[in-house]
Amino acid sequence: MNIPGLTTARRAVGAIAARRLLINGASNGLAAQAAGATALLIGVSTDIPTDDGKPVDVIRGGLAPVEYGGTVALGAALTADAQGRAVAVAVPPAANSYIIGYAEVAGAAGDIGSVNIAPQFLRASA
Repeated sequence: MNIPGLTTARRAVGAIAARRLLINGASNGLAAQAAGATALLIGVSTDIPTDDGKPVDVIRGGLAPVEYGGTVALGAALTADAQGRAVAVAVPPAANSYIIGYAEVAGAAGDIGSVNIAPQFLRASA
């Protein structure tokens, strides 16, 4: 199930594939495809791929369709892989990394799953 909430428009920095996790660009109004868990994950691209410099819609809240990059269990915390696909956070999670939210459905690499968007930062333990 997917019930997108807030969707905002940004300008793409580089090509952005459909249903990928996104990060902020270098300045206001820009978004780029995520390439791992080390930058703030801001949302999910829609089902329309985008070229560099073109508008991209960013699903910022609610339930969004996202491409999985590996095996994902129901309820798993999700972060980005190198291609911006959603992958389950390792247990224990890597310190100082970001998640986009939680899986609404289980799936495997290449599946279009669903994420309940709830961005968070996982801080290193003291």
